[in-house]
Amino acid sequence: MDIKAKIDEVVNKIKNDKNFAEKFRKEPIKAVEEVLGVDLPDDVIKNVIDGVKGKINVDSIKDKLGGLFGNK
Repeated sequence: MDIKAKIDEVVNKIKNDKNFAEKFRKEPIKAVEEVLGVDLPDDVIKNVIDGVKGKINVDSIKDKLGGLFGNK
């Protein structure tokens, strides 16, 4: 399993599906398992969740900085 690809998949789903974004906020383990389609050990899922949260934060910062310079 390509974890980076799965993180990107979850991030894209969060950005494009408000219901899924809310589910991720409330129950991140269940939300990630839904996208992955498999039940993985919690420590593996938590690594994916941490990666998703990190990517969302980085993307958010990039968007805000791009807005400062008119680059979106």
